[in-house]
Amino acid sequence: MRVTKGAQIVVGTALLALAVAACGGGGGDTSGAGSSAGAGAAGAVRVEIAEPQHDLIPGNTTETSGAEVLNALFVGLVDYDADKKPYNRVAESIESPDSKMWTIKLKGTYKWHNGEPVVAQNFVDSWNFTANGANAQEGNYFFGSIAGYDEMNPGEGKTPTATTLSGLKVVDDTTFTVELKNPFSGFPTMLGYTAFYPLPKAAFESEGKLKADFGSNPIGNGPFKMSKPWKRGSDQTIATVRNDDFSEGKAKIEAVDFKIYTDLNTAFNDLRAGNLDIMDQLPAEAISTAKQEFGDRYIEQPSSGIGYIGFPIKNGGDYAKNKDIRKAISMAIDRKTITETVFSGTRVPADDFISPVVSGYRQGACGEACTYDPAKAKALFEQAGGAKAGAIEIGYNADGGHKEWIEAVANNLRTNLGAEVTPKPVEKFATILDDLGAKKWPGAFRMAWIMDYPSPENYLRPIFGSGASSNYSGYSSKEFDDLLTQGDSAKTIEEGVQSYQKADDLLLDELPYIPVYFYQTNGAFSTHVKNVKIDPFERIDLFNVEKA
Repeated sequence: MRVTKGAQIVVGTALLALAVAACGGGGGDTSGAGSSAGAGAAGAVRVEIAEPQHDLIPGNTTETSGAEVLNALFVGLVDYDADKKPYNRVAESIESPDSKMWTIKLKGTYKWHNGEPVVAQNFVDSWNFTANGANAQEGNYFFGSIAGYDEMNPGEGKTPTATTLSGLKVVDDTTFTVELKNPFSGFPTMLGYTAFYPLPKAAFESEGKLKADFGSNPIGNGPFKMSKPWKRGSDQTIATVRNDDFSEGKAKIEAVDFKIYTDLNTAFNDLRAGNLDIMDQLPAEAISTAKQEFGDRYIEQPSSGIGYIGFPIKNGGDYAKNKDIRKAISMAIDRKTITETVFSGTRVPADDFISPVVSGYRQGACGEACTYDPAKAKALFEQAGGAKAGAIEIGYNADGGHKEWIEAVANNLRTNLGAEVTPKPVEKFATILDDLGAKKWPGAFRMAWIMDYPSPENYLRPIFGSGASSNYSGYSSKEFDDLLTQGDSAKTIEEGVQSYQKADDLLLDELPYIPVYFYQTNGAFSTHVKNVKIDPFERIDLFNVEKA
């Protein structure tokens, strides 16, 4: 999965004036890059990110900032073209006679940054490490379709009976096989995702055990390599240099510095001053004037992201547990005004859990639950006991520019439901993710999802599947899980869409999350660079960026 930290917003409207007045301002957006600790090479292209949640380990990176760095350091079996179709990269072929037993052959031309060849064993070692529940990797759940996963992850209180996936077999240096528990026609489509990157032999200190310092100075197989170790929590630049031995050729720039910010306004001021080169999302008032200010250096295009308000339906308050209260909250949100006014028309009101950029999306699928109707919303809220359920707290990360739209939502709920609502800013997105993962977050929360791979299944299973690592709501339904398995077992992704849509319908009824808006990419770059492209996964194509 890939949760995303950011939102682009425009302030100063009457709607926001009401929202800010109602909740008295509330901050957390005061700090910026702040320090040159870990600064990289002179002349490096500088890219804005938030602080990654974890060290730089592919199987433990499920948010956009860490993934941006890993996308420069690693390449996987497949990647995705401009039409979001997978194409082979490290893989020579990925074939199966029955969608259950897969044979993967490598091209054999890729090398690690230490000069060793990338071999089949590197993928098997990496996947076994991430799939081992004892290693507590965020990407663990993505290996749940492979035979032997259940033995490695038997559930809480039970003892694992295996430390490797029985479904993985190395045939030779350029070939390995993958046996799935059930047929899954979309399996090759998944394999460009971060969790499926390989790991070199040098990453491990012993069989199945990663070196403690690998995540601060990872050895990859991609177009850039680390120029120095990065210390998470103190260093505010992740410094990389070009890998001149990359098998696909040399990148056009010599170095990339990923600069960590806790405030998008600070980053934007650095961009305007020429102290930062690329932002894939812009803050506050920037969007309404950015096209005029940056001209052909402004990027506006569809994104695969969806913005939500989520609820911990298993361990939250009464309003989080009651689906009718959640529906009332959804009906009380004025999506049209928020997207047009707060976001200056650069968002689209969300009406499905599946994004319009992939097959399976249905316009208006959410129906009444996502239709703004204050009168019906209040009646349902009162009938469901919402007025007695207590205050509603909505947490959000202050490092992603969410303050204004969350406060606008809070104002909607106060005005339309008579509810007591408190927005709760948290400095770093990583903090919210950690608390959600530990089931310590009691209130509602802002969340977003960028697709990992182009399939409707990716908007369903990783976020709402039983036991999924990104299932922060705690939603669990055997019917939902079974429908996903039916969709997987179809001969093609297109044939499986009906089953995925039925699973989607269950979510639209239960609303563990409330879809609020579909994202759009709004980025910009400095006069120091050119040929900057951002894909629907919100990844910057750093290999082809050039100095201007």
